[in-house]
Amino acid sequence: MIQILLTSKGISLNPITSVYCVSPSCLVFLSIPWIFVELPILRENSSFQFDFAIFGTNSLRAFALNLAVFLLVGKTSALTMNVAGVVKDWLLIAFSWSVIKDTVTPVNLIGYGLAFLGVAYYNHQKLQALKAKEAQKKVQQADEETGRLLTERESNGSADGKKGDSPV
Repeated sequence: MIQILLTSKGISLNPITSVYCVSPSCLVFLSIPWIFVELPILRENSSFQFDFAIFGTNSLRAFALNLAVFLLVGKTSALTMNVAGVVKDWLLIAFSWSVIKDTVTPVNLIGYGLAFLGVAYYNHQKLQALKAKEAQKKVQQADEETGRLLTERESNGSADGKKGDSPV
């Protein structure tokens, strides 16, 4: 959806405008579960203190993350964002396995491997289709150029024939 908003014709949204347009709906849809699920738990906990510094820095980080996402999708594609997400998951798995010493089951590895292969295959097919479309476009342009040259030759030849036939 973000890619459609950023690249569709007639709508020219830059990343900051996109964040400006999407943020209110995100606020509404995230506030509803927060009010009903998390706020009652926070009210029960008497030690909760609202810290503006933490809230402010987290807000700035969220804004920077959303801006980075819109920039990435606007400059590349939503597929690149998905591939980056899979790579991020692989890095998290490697980190949790090597540093935290968390167990990684074969099912986890197979699942992420299949997801990565699926995205890579889709990306490969999309690239092949793009190359085929470009080749077809070049052939079509060459055919149009050839047709234009033939039309010019025929019109020049008939004009030359008319010169010789005219009485002088």
